[in-house]
Amino acid sequence: MAGGKTPKFCNEAGVREIRIGVKEFECIGALPPFDHPHVFLDMGRENEIVCGYCSTLYTFDPALREDESRPAEALYHEPAHA
Repeated sequence: MAGGKTPKFCNEAGVREIRIGVKEFECIGALPPFDHPHVFLDMGRENEIVCGYCSTLYTFDPALREDESRPAEALYHEPAHA
């Protein structure tokens, strides 16, 4: 992502599809410590992509911002370091 951190998404709920507002992102699978290797995915010209690790279908939704997803809890926030 130009000018910012690459957003990360997880599928803790085990849903078939997650709608997101970006085409370049990382999938982490479930929440740590049960996550899979964090993989960078790029939809390119397409509007959807499937993660090769967890089989989650990610669909681009231009109505969503970069920091939004449906379901909302799919957007992963890394814990702050103390």
